[in-house]
Amino acid sequence: MDRCKALAQGDHAWVLNHLPHTYWTFDVYFQAYIPQAIFKERFQNDSEMRLMRGSVQEELEPLSSLETAKDCAQVFYDVVQCHHWAWKYPKILHRDISQGNIMVREKDGKKYGVLNDWDLSSWINEQRDGPTSKFRTGTKPYMAHEQHSYGWQGPHRFRHDLESLFYVILLLACLYPSTSAKYTAPMSFAQDFGYEEWHMQNDSFLWTPPVLPFFLGFTVWLINLQRALGYGFFALREHWDFLRLDKQFKSFDQDTLDNYLSYETVVSIMHRFREEELKTRGSEWQEILLRPQPFELL
Repeated sequence: MDRCKALAQGDHAWVLNHLPHTYWTFDVYFQAYIPQAIFKERFQNDSEMRLMRGSVQEELEPLSSLETAKDCAQVFYDVVQCHHWAWKYPKILHRDISQGNIMVREKDGKKYGVLNDWDLSSWINEQRDGPTSKFRTGTKPYMAHEQHSYGWQGPHRFRHDLESLFYVILLLACLYPSTSAKYTAPMSFAQDFGYEEWHMQNDSFLWTPPVLPFFLGFTVWLINLQRALGYGFFALREHWDFLRLDKQFKSFDQDTLDNYLSYETVVSIMHRFREEELKTRGSEWQEILLRPQPFELL
């Protein structure tokens, strides 16, 4: 966080409202007699030691403290803007987007979305130089689709975090009657979510998430985000097919699934909620929002 605070000056000072204020951090290394140390001794380079990391920081409120769906939407939108800023300027990737890591700060009567828990974050340059860990980072069930693949070798890209945010919104909107209500499991999860139809039908099948009444305004967000993912993965499969056939193919942007799942796309989807403009924090996004998108939004 020191690097973030050093850069959060002038036009970038807005991001301080969306980052945790950490007072103290500490690491606890495991002792030689614990199972991890025994595995390391036995398997050598095939095993890595871990440590427990703790911090003392400002108290923040959970998502359950929000009373309206619009406040919830603003918090999610804030998190995307904060995530982009950290990726672009201090060049840090969070790598663990989950419902529990999205918090709320109340300041001067206003609510701000805070992207919390950066323990699994990494410098982007370190990821490009090589893997930072033999273990995949993230929190199930929010981890990106590719991260669940047996053969996935990384690297962790920013679009994986954006995909995780989609799952956070999807599960919250479809399984919780409100932000403060307890989880309600559907009788048939796969049937209610329409997964079987989604996978068996052709591209003309329109997936509609079973959003609960409190979160009904998120339906358009979810459909557009799912379309962005769908178009992006279709383009990726097409790219792989051309490579397997040894055919010439235009370059493919892995970071954005060829621009279908970029920050620009996600911000264009999320900057409005129920036709009402949300607060865009960074001034640079005002210009970006004027750019055309790779597919038509609902």
